[in-house]
Amino acid sequence: MESGANKVKELILKAIEDHEITREEYDMIIHAATEDGVLDNQEKALLAELNDMIENKMVKFVIR
Repeated sequence: MESGANKVKELILKAIEDHEITREEYDMIIHAATEDGVLDNQEKALLAELNDMIENKMVKFVIR
């Protein structure tokens, strides 16, 4: 079984590679990070990195 942090990392890396993220993908990332009821340090760091990239427009929200 894949850990929450690994799933979060995989989803975030896809968003970084695409330079875009949908609301659905963002929600999936949040769900994967919180599904075990614990937001560990790796998950926090990955989410912070993604949010920084969204804020700096390195990754853009898109509507599909």
